[in-house]
Amino acid sequence: MARTEKIKLPDIGEGIAEGEIIRWLVKEGDPVKKFQSIVEILTDKASVEIPSPYSGRVIKLLAREGERVRVGTPIAEIEVEDLGRAAIQEAVEKPGERHEIKAVPAVPQAESVAEERKPRVRAPPRVRKLAQELGVDLTLVRGTGPGGVVTEEDVKRFYEENIAKTRAPQAVVEPQQVVVEDRVERIQLRGIKRRMAERMIEAKSKIPHVYLAEEVDVTELVRLRESFKQLAESKGVKLTYLPFIIKAVVKALKEYPLLNSSLDMNKGEIVVKKYYNIGVAVDTEQGLVVPNIKNADGKGLFQIAREIEDLARKAREGKLSLEDIRDGTFTITNIGSIGSTIGFPIINYPESAILGIHRIVKKPSYHEDRLEPRYYMNISLSFDHRFIEGGYAARFLATLKNYLENPLLFLVQEEEFK
Repeated sequence: MARTEKIKLPDIGEGIAEGEIIRWLVKEGDPVKKFQSIVEILTDKASVEIPSPYSGRVIKLLAREGERVRVGTPIAEIEVEDLGRAAIQEAVEKPGERHEIKAVPAVPQAESVAEERKPRVRAPPRVRKLAQELGVDLTLVRGTGPGGVVTEEDVKRFYEENIAKTRAPQAVVEPQQVVVEDRVERIQLRGIKRRMAERMIEAKSKIPHVYLAEEVDVTELVRLRESFKQLAESKGVKLTYLPFIIKAVVKALKEYPLLNSSLDMNKGEIVVKKYYNIGVAVDTEQGLVVPNIKNADGKGLFQIAREIEDLARKAREGKLSLEDIRDGTFTITNIGSIGSTIGFPIINYPESAILGIHRIVKKPSYHEDRLEPRYYMNISLSFDHRFIEGGYAARFLATLKNYLENPLLFLVQEEEFK
């Protein structure tokens, strides 16, 4: 005997309260196997595939792509064979994983079937409102959205093909209005871009940002990187300037720990982190994401370079995990890789500061009383002025500048160069 089970958005952990449906990996009517991934969910900038706890057939998809749902909300219905309570327990539980055990519905089978056969139109409120305004009977419209959901485009198409042609010319929308609409493109704010917008609003509304900048002579850093490039390539490492900067940042943070902390206003505490998970902002087609290098203070230059490349690849492929993005302590954004010479980024809340690194330029300069070509780079710091004073932040930036101008100060113990 078959029964219907509802799949709920599970508690993924890490305090995640909701997720956004990015895309369904199955459609209504599809057979599914136990532990088969059925939907991709976005939670706090990481995409997670949710498996089915049952084997059976998909009856209904209860959430549309782009919709945000709370943990515990039903997102799909699956028809499964009623194997008895012991078999149900085995089917939905797997060692090391948590799944909710659903009781067999007490509703009689005949009543459930009757309910299933009731004609029902799936359409969000804005679509129903549009249909009412245009005089469209939604029961006649074929839905093309996920799971047969009727979209605004479906309603407009039905209106144009079946209603607009039969109305008097004066009832048709003015040509000028149509032209204006044709010149407007509306892009849904969803997925990573929507989460990014929310995080930026949160950061700017909660943190009073203050900005500082320094010009850094990176001539020695440029030379050092050039001398290490061949060695790095022999080890299969793509060596950019970013690993050097991360090493210098970590050393400066150890001297100025408030830049590696966060403020807990509820408890009235400054939480100083004794670990260094350095976030690296990655620009992807889906939006900006910030994975981080875990425990960067204990890793070598080449190891950091490998992890940067791996995280950037995963970010662009949309394969970052929650582990990749959580627990960051300080963020670096490489604006110069695009061509910027100066800029002031927004802090990655709840962190206390973010460093912007910019394009390296070659220009003539006096060095030890000689005019010669030198390499310069601007660095900028945005910091939380609620508990970090300007003088403290300025000293941090000056220290970082010194390390970047004298890179051997933070690389003298590198075992990878031997």
